[in-house]
Amino acid sequence: MNPYSLAGIILVQIALICYSVAIISEQRKHLVTGSILAFLTLGVLFDITATAFMILGSSSGPFTLHGFLGYSSLAGMFIDAVLIWGFYRKNDRGSKVSPGIHRYSLGAYLWWIAAYITGALLVAFRH
Repeated sequence: MNPYSLAGIILVQIALICYSVAIISEQRKHLVTGSILAFLTLGVLFDITATAFMILGSSSGPFTLHGFLGYSSLAGMFIDAVLIWGFYRKNDRGSKVSPGIHRYSLGAYLWWIAAYITGALLVAFRH
């Protein structure tokens, strides 16, 4: 396997763990804590890096159906991180997340999971 693709696969696994810890914690607590912010931010950073490696390792180029699905899911999680950070900075530390942000976080995460699963299936069927 191409070393860039392998690096991307490893990094996206780490992003999955970080996103899952952050979003599942927020969904259960309805709060934004420092650890949730840290895991969400790390998830975005690992996801950006993984995406760059996957583009470098792709023989199909950056403009594929899975690519657009991945870019849109990354954008969704990036927007979620911006919204969560904004909420955290504007509100008291014990404030409940607004219903809109709470729903958006879940939707963005589920969209990201869909992109993750399609990528995993593409790799599985290719090899």
